[in-house]
This record gives sequence, C-alpha cells and structure tokens, in this order.
Amino acid sequence: MGQGGEPRRRQAHDGELGAAVARAQDGDEAAFAVAYRIVQPGLLGYLRGLVGDDAEDVASDAWLEIARDLGRFKGDGAGFRGWTATIARHRALDHLRRRSVRPRAAALDAELFDLPAPYDTHDQALESLSTERALDLVRALPRDQAEAVLLRVVVGLDGPAAARVLGKRPGAVRTAAYRGLKRLADRLGATGVTKDDSRTLGESE
Repeated sequence: MGQGGEPRRRQAHDGELGAAVARAQDGDEAAFAVAYRIVQPGLLGYLRGLVGDDAEDVASDAWLEIARDLGRFKGDGAGFRGWTATIARHRALDHLRRRSVRPRAAALDAELFDLPAPYDTHDQALESLSTERALDLVRALPRDQAEAVLLRVVVGLDGPAAARVLGKRPGAVRTAAYRGLKRLADRLGATGVTKDDSRTLGESE
C-alpha cells in the first residue's frame, strides 16, 4: 500500500542519480552500479508493459548500450532517466520486430470507459499501478495511453520528458496519460483488478 507516492520518491532520487552518472562518466564503476540500481526498477516495469516476460532480456541489451554510450550523455538525473527509457524503448521495438510479434490489440470494454469512478481517478489508479495485476491492465490499454502511463508513473518521467521518449508533443502525451489513468480507475472501480492474457501493449489505433 502507499505506492502512489513512489513516482515522487523516485524523482527525489534524481539528484543522487545525476551525481552518480557524472562519476560513472569519469570511470567510476561503483557509481554506474548506483545509477543502475536507481533506474532499473522503473525501466524494467516499463519494459514489462512493452514485451512482457522478455523484459529482463531486453533490459540487459539496453544496459549494454547505455554503458557503451554513457560518455555521450549530457544532462542531469531526470535527463538520464529519460535517455535510458528512450534506449530501452528502441531495444523493445527491435525485439518485437525480430520476433515478428505485433503488439496485440486489446481494449477494455467500451461500456466501462464511461462509468463514474467512486474515488479520485488519478490517486486510485496510481495507488494500484505498482502491482503486477495492474500492469496487466495497463497492457490492455491502447498503446499510446499505455506507454504514456508507464513512462509517467512507472519510470517517473515528467510530461516533456515522456514526450521526448515517444517523439510526441507534451500535450498529446499528457492527454494520453490522463485518458489511460481514467480508464484504469474506471476499470478498478467497476470490476476490481483482473488478469488479462495480453503480454504486450495494445495498438495505439
């Protein structure tokens, strides 16, 4: 319980993250390990939404690229979080192409979308998103909404940073995240969290 504050706690670590990245760029391997420990949980949750059970393999590929290109990174802790999410997303999409797996279209029942939530939309959805069952619900959202929710809530990016990862305008990502969270809250309020068979994100359109 109390997981709704996790994104805020994660962002509070960005100062520590930025310092660790700077030391890692100077060759400090222990500092790179610190950066990895801070970033990896959110990155892995994001990748689970994209590739399901293959998330750890894709994360390993992403970290190899991150380590290789670390000297080219410029920015602070929050910027590093967004940079690593971009790399992870590219590796995930490459993985799906190699496997010839298209993200499966799986939308929540349309009639559930308009049901009023019995509690605050965002607070309740955020409270539940760290659970594995809730990740299954996120995978069932349209892809643009699912990625926006994962980047904002699981990875902990702000709107502009999430927009850069997705190559979209901040307003579009903000709208997608809001709609995704509302659908999650409506579903949680109407039926409780249920298991879904999808292992990857639904199509965006």
